[in-house]
Amino acid sequence: MKTPSPIPVNVPVITPEAKRYVMDALETGWISSAGPYMKKFEEAFARMVGVKHAVLTTSGTTALHLALMSMDVGAGDEVIVPDFTMIASVFAVMYTGAKPVFVDIEPDTFNLNPLLLAAKITARTKAIMPVHLFGHSCDMDPILKIAKEKNVAVLEDAAEAHGATYHGRVCGSMGTMSAFSFYGNKIITTGEGGIVCTDDDELAERARSLHDLAHSSKKRFLHEDVGFNYRMTNLQAALGFGQLEHLEEFLEKKRHMTARYREGLQGIRGLHLPVTKDYAGNVFWMYAIRVDETFGMTRDALRTALKDRGIDTREFFLPCHSQPAVAKRFPTKESFPVSERVAQEGFYLPSGLAITDEQIDRVCDAIREIADVA
Repeated sequence: MKTPSPIPVNVPVITPEAKRYVMDALETGWISSAGPYMKKFEEAFARMVGVKHAVLTTSGTTALHLALMSMDVGAGDEVIVPDFTMIASVFAVMYTGAKPVFVDIEPDTFNLNPLLLAAKITARTKAIMPVHLFGHSCDMDPILKIAKEKNVAVLEDAAEAHGATYHGRVCGSMGTMSAFSFYGNKIITTGEGGIVCTDDDELAERARSLHDLAHSSKKRFLHEDVGFNYRMTNLQAALGFGQLEHLEEFLEKKRHMTARYREGLQGIRGLHLPVTKDYAGNVFWMYAIRVDETFGMTRDALRTALKDRGIDTREFFLPCHSQPAVAKRFPTKESFPVSERVAQEGFYLPSGLAITDEQIDRVCDAIREIADVA
């Protein structure tokens, strides 16, 4: 019998337009950080989000760092972040010299729990960083209300939420600033890359200056501030611009993937499928599930069994407060029970845009087969 081909956790789709635009950039010589696709991509992405300004960067991490620096976050400040998120969110805070302050998460969306937010605000709080995890928006209204009452900024980490919405508002349009990632596994990709979005003219101007080594407006090679080389290339922007033209098609593919997984996996004891709250336009960046003790085996044992069948998966992030790089600088005796449990139980299934119905069905059949003997 022929061995089935492995199913990777993510394979991107590169559109014909993206390939054509990249070749155009190559053939015209605009391969560095200047060129027509930079402006085209920034303007198109800003329109999609519904903001006035967008500044392309080298990664989602540098986009977060750039936004924080543009808002003058620094030593002595505190930034509130969810305890369960990709470590880049926390590292970006640490780069500024500020202290990350962790909040536990909701057990179903895995996002920052707004009910726990007010207790974390101090006189040093400079910003709140809600992370729209796995494509599901945070519950933004209570977060924005507390931020306004306490006069602190909101930086939306929308790295995984291209096109996601909250009560019809696009994720990345509600905070003081926002940051997206264009890494290879994101819905819109440039290979590596990111973007900062805002409606604030002054913050946009500062971000644009800082991301290009803070050249003075008085004289190009005069530097009155410490800047960063966070410029994306025109080649990457050409790729991203060609991808963005197909965003609605990509989101429809994610919805189709989700419906097929839901149909194939519903009713399995101990398996918790993704939820979508009434307020959320979930884009299901990855199909993230949890396995509790009633399944009959641990999350890690299930992942191993799937790997033996040629199916790739990814475990969830570790709780940020427990990461050695964080804990040795900001030790805490506080517990984050939901974050800790979710991190132990969660993983995501193959979810790339190139996934086929046949592959989804194979994943579902494998999980049911494993569950039957667990």
